[in-house]
Amino acid sequence: MATNSPIEWTEATWNPVGGCSIVSPGCTNCYAMRLARRLEAMGQAKYAGTTRVSGGRAKWNGKIVLDEAALEIPLKWRHPKIIFVNSMSDLFHEKIALDYIERVFGVMHQARRHTFQVLTKRAKRLADVAHRLPWPDNVWMGVSVESEEYVDRIDYLRSTPAFIKFLSLEPLLGPLDNLKLSGIDWAIAGGESGPAARPMNPDWVRSIRDQCVANGTAFHFKQWGGVQKKQTGRMLDGRTWDELPTGKRSRVSA
Repeated sequence: MATNSPIEWTEATWNPVGGCSIVSPGCTNCYAMRLARRLEAMGQAKYAGTTRVSGGRAKWNGKIVLDEAALEIPLKWRHPKIIFVNSMSDLFHEKIALDYIERVFGVMHQARRHTFQVLTKRAKRLADVAHRLPWPDNVWMGVSVESEEYVDRIDYLRSTPAFIKFLSLEPLLGPLDNLKLSGIDWAIAGGESGPAARPMNPDWVRSIRDQCVANGTAFHFKQWGGVQKKQTGRMLDGRTWDELPTGKRSRVSA
């Protein structure tokens, strides 16, 4: 469990599940696949057998590991944190039983001092089971949208009773010039990073920023990405964008 996450828009990560499978082009170069392979080599049982090697790179193979021992970790963290849930999986993966999802939500409901950020690409399943889940106001629900082909995920998100609804527009693989942001509180945009990173057009980011400003949606620009993301940075037209939803903590720790 990471208590000091390098992810720009959160503070810690919590992984009650390990493993995933590729569902759309945004998954192709997922950092979590490479990390899972390394963690398995380091002896972490949660990630054993969750990846295969294809073309010299680690890829998810669809194996899912439920980590019962990790379920109650947030209850042990005394100080309030902003926590990204399942940075190494997808809580709404089709192989994760609803009763286990309910248990994860139960922990988030108990740990009201924390803010939990849940992110999925499996938005239809999210919408299908949302009525079975508790939705305390410390749970933020998001969907990933990498290109126009997947904007329907936003409508599924909008149908849920989540208190805060957000978009992860990363890795941004194409323009999103006509986003429907009604009911969306926050949008994160960013380019792909790491080996084989695909390029991002700066105008794609500017369009998202401008749509967020016009709609009153908080905007966070994560990174330009590339093979060496530290060299490209995260400045957009002379400034950084670190907004969070109105009424919430004004900044996330870097």
